[in-house]
Amino acid sequence: MIGNGAVIAADVAPVLEPLTAATGIFAWIWLLIALPLVGAIVLLTTGRWTNRFGHFIGVATVVIAAILAIAMLIEMMGRPADARAFEQTLYSWVFAGQFQVDVAFQLDQLSMVFVLLITIVGSLIHIYSIGYMAHDPDRRRFFGFLNLFVAAMLLLVLADNYLLLYVGWEGVGLASFLLIGFWQYKPSASAAAKKAFVINRVGDVGLSLAIMLMFVTFGSVTFESVFSSAGEASDSTLTWIGLLLLLAAAGKSAQFPLQAWLLDAMEGPTPVSALIHAATMVTAGVYLIVRSNAIYDRTVFAATAVVVIGVITMIIGAIIGSAKDDIKKALAGSTMSQIGYMVLAAGLGPVGYVFAIFHLLTHGVFKANLFLSAGSVMHGMNNGVDMRRFGALRAVMMITFGAFMFGYLAIIGIPPFSGFYSKDKIILAAFEVNLIAGIAAVIAAGITGFYMTRMFTMTFLGKARWDDDAHPHESPAVMTIPLIVLAIGSLGLGASLYYWGDIVEWLAPVTGYESRPIAISTTLLELITLATVLIGVAIAVLMYGRSVPIQPPQKVSVLTTAARNNLYDDATNDIVAVRPTWYAARFLVWFDNRIVDGAVNASAAFVGGASGRLRRLQNGFTRSYALVMVIGVIVVFGVLALVGLS
Repeated sequence: MIGNGAVIAADVAPVLEPLTAATGIFAWIWLLIALPLVGAIVLLTTGRWTNRFGHFIGVATVVIAAILAIAMLIEMMGRPADARAFEQTLYSWVFAGQFQVDVAFQLDQLSMVFVLLITIVGSLIHIYSIGYMAHDPDRRRFFGFLNLFVAAMLLLVLADNYLLLYVGWEGVGLASFLLIGFWQYKPSASAAAKKAFVINRVGDVGLSLAIMLMFVTFGSVTFESVFSSAGEASDSTLTWIGLLLLLAAAGKSAQFPLQAWLLDAMEGPTPVSALIHAATMVTAGVYLIVRSNAIYDRTVFAATAVVVIGVITMIIGAIIGSAKDDIKKALAGSTMSQIGYMVLAAGLGPVGYVFAIFHLLTHGVFKANLFLSAGSVMHGMNNGVDMRRFGALRAVMMITFGAFMFGYLAIIGIPPFSGFYSKDKIILAAFEVNLIAGIAAVIAAGITGFYMTRMFTMTFLGKARWDDDAHPHESPAVMTIPLIVLAIGSLGLGASLYYWGDIVEWLAPVTGYESRPIAISTTLLELITLATVLIGVAIAVLMYGRSVPIQPPQKVSVLTTAARNNLYDDATNDIVAVRPTWYAARFLVWFDNRIVDGAVNASAAFVGGASGRLRRLQNGFTRSYALVMVIGVIVVFGVLALVGLS
């Protein structure tokens, strides 16, 4: 295993472990999903009589699920590595001939880490939301949507087949739509929800087509059947499946070219940003790729495409985050970039699978910390989000300042904070496979140091720049206690998972692990990465340490303008997708009106006109009919005469 930066010599290949029937505490796997689902049903269907205590129902269901998940983890850790995968079948769901799909769950090392992340971080966000949404008249409904999201996300990661995973996948999309647009009275929130929903539907088409192709190829959509038969499929089939799954992952995880929805999604309440866009939903794509490792290990083209998408998103997310003055949108750009790191690692195959999940876990904690800290700042600043009107908040919001600082140090990768252990391992894995990807990862780390220092400095340091009517103050304990817990996780989770938890050994039986030699020593590479980060930090301090202009400068660079406009992703989507679709729709309308309807109307007019003229022959006069008969006889004899002459 890995330890102290050394690379293991033996490779660990994933094996299709025999699934053990769930007994004992694992017989309650279904309850992990049922608890928040029942909470959602109660909160969304019982009406206003639960307004006073509905938020406690929402919190309790997720907290109990977290306790149950921790108990399952303890039991699982006490078992041998080859006996940690459990299955539970509830009932037959779809059956047609030989095709059968069950409502069945699979709890193994990979799904276990996601269950813990979803329930524990979700519990903290639920608790935080009690204070954040205290004065919202629809707080009960908000907690119902939160519960619905948690239930759908748990279904996604616990499903033992792609079809059931798809149900959770769509449930997550529905819940995110409801949460992003929760404040429907704001046109921007309503538009952001619709934008997220539509763009995610594009990715969902990829997942649905991939599932259909799996069924046609393997005759089944269960993980066990698909993975065990993957070696028998053709390279082209596996490549198409891999690319379609990547399209789905790009939609859910806001990766290029389907990343445009994430920044607008910040219109939702800040706990939504922490839950959906930091800890859970945006990581669903990473889970899908890593779970499908048996497919990507056999298709170089699709795996390379995953790396390319990850590298592109990693860089553009960091650039966008560097130019935003809205604290939540700056963090959204950061999320886009950090998920790019995970996708990059997932595309590296057995070299990077475990580190993609490792960084996913640490990022889920420190980014939730950063988002909730930003929400605490907004709570104390009359919902202000413009960092140019913050400054010096360290003096009046000490707990929020300390929590944000821990998250800041974790995301830029300063030892011994969590990001140092997880992100640096992705950079090392990238250098083991591809030099260009490794260099890009180091550059992105430097940009991360810049934009996060800019954010930290503009918000908490320097001189106070807030308006006279602002009265910044610390948030209540129900909000700061989760911040403290997440701050502790931002400090210690990385080292705990790396040394004590041994994340590599834990995940290797499911994902496999492989190490490769590199020309540079691990220690030197870590020092180069740290130096690059510190250069980014120094540049940000020089630019924003002394003064921050409240009004943006009139003249800015082309790159800054592009970054402020999200690198023109909306304009690109408009040119590539929206306008062609609009023109195609207009053409189809014209074709339908002029050609299809025109042909139908013309034939009807012809028949109507001909019938009107023929109707004149039916005048009721005997002499007219006799004349017609005579003319007919003459015509007939004339034709016969001509035929006879010829």
